[in-house]
Amino acid sequence: MIRHIVLINFKPETSDERVAEIFSLLETVKSQVPQMLRYSSGHSESPEMMERGFMHGMVIDFTDWDGLQAYADNGAHKALGAQLVDCAVGGIDGILVFDYQFDG
Repeated sequence: MIRHIVLINFKPETSDERVAEIFSLLETVKSQVPQMLRYSSGHSESPEMMERGFMHGMVIDFTDWDGLQAYADNGAHKALGAQLVDCAVGGIDGILVFDYQFDG
């Protein structure tokens, strides 16, 4: 399986409601990308407090690399990504993405 991790440093003026609205789009993407197995999203509550501004994130598991590519090519994903970029500090610089393969 492939785990896709996205961390976002939202602009201070981005409301909690707007963040929730953006994250809710993951359900639309999941309905269109069958290789997307599960996802979660939320606000950091880490006691280590090492987020460096990246206070929100999401984790998505895919069947394989082809599934991640199907997600990347999906129109609903692209729309979600555009909203993330629009609301992130510095645009794309306010987003970190990390993908790795694991035995789930």
